Amino acid sequence: MLVIGIAGGSGSGKTTVVRAITERLKAEKVVVIPQDSYYKDSSDLTDEEKRNHNFDHPDAIDWELLCRQLDELKQGKSVEQPVYSYISCSRSKTETVRVDPADVIIIEGILIFTCKELRDQMDIKIFVDADDDDRLMRVMQRDICERGKDVRWVIERYSRTVKPMYLQFIEPSKRYADIVIPQGGHNKVAISIITNTIEKSLKKLQTAK
Repeated sequence: MLVIGIAGGSGSGKTTVVRAITERLKAEKVVVIPQDSYYKDSSDLTDEEKRNHNFDHPDAIDWELLCRQLDELKQGKSVEQPVYSYISCSRSKTETVRVDPADVIIIEGILIFTCKELRDQMDIKIFVDADDDDRLMRVMQRDICERGKDVRWVIERYSRTVKPMYLQFIEPSKRYADIVIPQGGHNKVAISIITNTIEKSLKKLQTAK
C-alpha cells in the first residue's frame, strides 16, 4: 500500500491533481480520502457562530479519527468514513461511506501536513502551489456555485480566515513536501512525473512482496 498526501491552499488545484493521478492509475486500486470529511461537528453552533467559524484552522479537523482510520486501512481493515455537510456545518449521525483498503490511498486537504502523526503515515507528500489570485477566483466559484454562498460572504471569509490561515499554517507546511507542483492542477508535466514515480514505487512494493 502506498499512502500519498496532497496538500495546498484552498483553490490551488488539489482536486484537479488528484483526478489526474487517479485517471492515470486506472490499473491500480486507488482510494481518495478527503480531509473535508473529518471536520468536527458544528451543528450545535448558532447561525452567527457558524458564519464566524474558522474552517481553515487545524483545530477544526478531527485528526484523531482520520489518523486512526488511515492506520486501520494500512492494516487491511475497512473503515466507515464520516459524511460532513458544509451547508449545515454538521457531521451526519446516520450516514457514513465505507472505504476499503487499496493499493494507493490519496489523502487530500489544505491542512494535512500540519499534523505530524498523519504526515508520518505518508509515503509521498505533494504540495500543490498556485498564485493567490487564481486561488481566490476558484474559491469564489466553488463556494458560490457548490455551497450556496454569496460574493460578500466569500470575500469576508477569505479576508478573515482563508488568507490568514494560509499564511500561518498551510504555506509553512510546504516545507514538509517531497514534491511541490507550481501552477496548480494545470502543470501536466509535473503530474506526469509524479504518476511515473508512483507507478515505480508500486512496482517496488509488489516486488518486495
